[in-house]
Amino acid sequence: MNESLTLHPDGRTSLRMRRRLPHPPEKVWRAITEPSHLAAWFPAEVTFDGDRIGYGFGPDGRVTHREPPRLFAHTWGEDHLRWELEPDEGGGTLLTLTHTFSDRYGAASFAAGWHTCLIALLARLDGRSPAPGPPETGRLHEDYVHILGLDAATCDGGTVRVERQLVRPAGHVWRHLDGDLAAVGEPPPAPFTVPAVPAGPVTRAEPGRLLQYGTPGGSVRWELGEGTGHGARLVLTCTGDPATLPAWRSRAAALAAELAAEG
Repeated sequence: MNESLTLHPDGRTSLRMRRRLPHPPEKVWRAITEPSHLAAWFPAEVTFDGDRIGYGFGPDGRVTHREPPRLFAHTWGEDHLRWELEPDEGGGTLLTLTHTFSDRYGAASFAAGWHTCLIALLARLDGRSPAPGPPETGRLHEDYVHILGLDAATCDGGTVRVERQLVRPAGHVWRHLDGDLAAVGEPPPAPFTVPAVPAGPVTRAEPGRLLQYGTPGGSVRWELGEGTGHGARLVLTCTGDPATLPAWRSRAAALAAELAAEG
């Protein structure tokens, strides 16, 4: 596997991606450090002013390491990007990208984005145009959820918790779940339930954001918040019955797959 996650003691996460490129390190170095080349594949418009980097939107960054043609590292807001180049067999380059950030569950979004960028980088190095048409980012995102182990559920003190980055905005997810049919005092719409957990009446409903209902042993709460990229972050909790963990994990996975499969 060419992608992995490392969780650091301070709570930050590093995503590492490795690619073999059939081009020498000197050529790859120019492609990852010169704005005219970066414009063909990097996800933002890059400008340099000494060690300061502008990205065209959001916070600026600064260069932390520059050792041509071996190591280029820089910040982007609170994130840190490290590009390592090693000579590879046949005159090529082994490129290792390490992206360090604070949002572990956003790692699949980052990985899908960088995967697409690295394909465009290779096209630039080859002297050809990237393949036409938008990438299937939804399916790619879900592949990385599984590759990086971001599809787990936890149980702490009898509370089951599933956190999942989704590929559609919160309003879209809410409508997909028939959330507009939810009403306090009434049964929750079926997509918010699983057969293993008898659903009581809705106790709280905030359109596009939150739905909560009672169960015989506790409650179920669906929250849709701001996530990484363009999609919502789902936090699903069920109190009172740890045995429901597999059911809620499967329900979140099914929802994510449904959203990713949409055109």
